[in-house]
Order: sequence, then structure tokens, then C-alpha cells
Amino acid sequence: MSDNRKYYYLKLKENYFDDDSIVLLESMQDGVLYSNILLKLYLKSLKHGGRLQLDENIPYTAQMIATITRQQIGTVERALQIFLKLGLVEVLDSGTFYMSNIELLIGQSSTEAERKRAARLQNKALSAPRTKVGHLSDIRPPEIEIELEKEIEIKREIEKGQAARAYGRYQNVFLTDKELADLQASFPTVWGQYIEKLSEYMASTGKRYQSHAATIRRWASEDARKAAPPSRNRDYSVKEDETI
Repeated sequence: MSDNRKYYYLKLKENYFDDDSIVLLESMQDGVLYSNILLKLYLKSLKHGGRLQLDENIPYTAQMIATITRQQIGTVERALQIFLKLGLVEVLDSGTFYMSNIELLIGQSSTEAERKRAARLQNKALSAPRTKVGHLSDIRPPEIEIELEKEIEIKREIEKGQAARAYGRYQNVFLTDKELADLQASFPTVWGQYIEKLSEYMASTGKRYQSHAATIRRWASEDARKAAPPSRNRDYSVKEDETI
């Protein structure tokens, strides 16, 4: 049986520490310590899509963060206040801390996927021609492969006839102009709420859908049916089963 456990990793660009927020943070007294806490919080939040949670129901408190980062509670409280001012951390309506830039830094893989990737890179290393300075010329690092996967998804949308735009708080809900217009016409008062609902749901769970428009339409229709008063007459009509 293959081992296919999921794990998450942090993707840092080479200029991560040159970002204005990080430069300002590290220029403060104990700033390097705060920077270390920030990286630990990014790592702790990965499997929950940026939310600092022990599990699905228990958010981290400042005291819990102090424990997991092995820092004094006072240091953590000061760090959190600074993170909030710099926009590095947000507080959600539920009171949960959310790492604001996590969507730019998060990566997801599995032991089985990583094994296949390693085997693929090894095969490339054996067959790739060497340059004059002895470097392998045909090996792409994992972050480049991830970017290529995103480009492929965009090309697929373009091939459908119209490019999709990104919507939602986390810019992860993709709709064409026609799909958006249809949703606005079908659900004129709540279409925006369902886009945000889907955006937050995918960001927190890591789930993906083949058609975001179909998913929103299905959710909205199901909620409308639940809210409708029961009919006195039996309904014998056949309802179409929408699949994604």
C-alpha cells in the first residue's frame, strides 16, 4: 500500500526578507525575535489554510502561541499587536488569528506525490545534457512546477472560450464574465455572499471544484429550497441533478 499522507510546506521567495513589512519588523527592538515567531506561526497555520487553530474547533490563544513558539507570553502579545498593525495577521469574526499572506506562501503535497517528483527529477538528471559549467539544465525546482500548474489551469479556462477572473477574499474563486452575470441574474441579492463563502471554504479546507459557478448555484439553490415554506400539494416533478 502506497503512503499518500498529505503534508504542507512554506514557500519563501528569495526576497522575502526584503519586503517592507519584514524590514520594518526586524528594525524594531526584539524584531529578529518577532520575525522568528512570525515564521513559526506561518508554519503552524499551513494545514488550516492560514488559520491559527489547534484543530477545527479550537483556535490558538496568545498563551497557546507562547507555548508552541517557546516564547514568553508578553513577547508574543507584543508581537501579535505589531503583526496586526503591519497587516501580517488578521482577526476573523470568530476571533481566530489568520495569517494574511499565507495564500502566497502555502504549498501542499503528499508523500506519494513527492516520491514521484523525486523519481522524475532523478530521471531528468540521468538524461539531461550538462552545460559547460557542469550544471544540469533541465531540472525545475518544485515552486516553478507549481507556477506552471497554475498557468495550465488558466490556459484551460481560456480554451473554454473566455478567460476566468479571480474573485473572493482569497482570490481563489474563478468565474467567467458570463458565469458571473448569470449568478447575478439568478441570485441578485446573495450572489456576492456565496462567492465569499466558497472562497473562505476552499481556503480553509484546501478543497477544489471543477466549476465554481456550478458549486455556487447548487449551494444557493439548496439554501433557497430549505428556506421555502412547505407546499400543501405534493410535488411529483423530476428535479435535475446538477453534477460538478
